[in-house]
Amino acid sequence: MKTTDHSQLVSVFSGDRMEAEIIAGMLQSHGIESMLKDESLGAVTSPYLMAGGNVKILVRPEDRENARKFIENPDAGELPDGHREA
Repeated sequence: MKTTDHSQLVSVFSGDRMEAEIIAGMLQSHGIESMLKDESLGAVTSPYLMAGGNVKILVRPEDRENARKFIENPDAGELPDGHREA
């Protein structure tokens, strides 16, 4: 991400690390910058908790709605920002 005040980032997803990595990559490929939070903690604790960890995807507040729409329906032909998938 560019220089960003990380204290202002908002969570748009919470789940296991593998799923969070995939979703973050998809968001990035559609122009929505994101970062993972607690990814290391989930990798350390998940073998013991059997819960897969709890990794969050954070985005800028202005990207929240588009990110959530994309996460809810990643296969839509029309992306939230109006671009079409290739």
